[in-house]
Amino acid sequence: MYQTIGYIALVVRDYDEAIAFYTEKLGFALIEDKPIENKRWVLVAPRGRNSPCLLLARAVTPEQESRIGNQTGGRVFLFLHTDDFQRDYREFTRRGVRFVRPPKEEDYGTVAVFEDLYGNLWDLLQLRGQLQRET
Repeated sequence: MYQTIGYIALVVRDYDEAIAFYTEKLGFALIEDKPIENKRWVLVAPRGRNSPCLLLARAVTPEQESRIGNQTGGRVFLFLHTDDFQRDYREFTRRGVRFVRPPKEEDYGTVAVFEDLYGNLWDLLQLRGQLQRET
């Protein structure tokens, strides 16, 4: 059996500001941006290895708007793995990404927590040893 997560929906306020953040601040690739009825199908993904895409989903109801920036109740939402923590930490900082927890060495690797443009929390994470997973 073969299964994989294809997309992860991320509720956003505005397509263009979200595309700008993910492509300019985090260096993600814009995979697809096409109109569908009164919305857009927008996919972004980290460059490099295979990774599920983020589907940037513009909030259209008050309930959806209430979830912008807090999709997981204040917990870290997504984990961005890197092969060079220091390179990416320096570059993200230079580009204005806001880190809310500084780099820390853990048994499993090096990690720091940053916010996206809406306040969702992400781990920037370089795993060490056997915990790294090939895709």
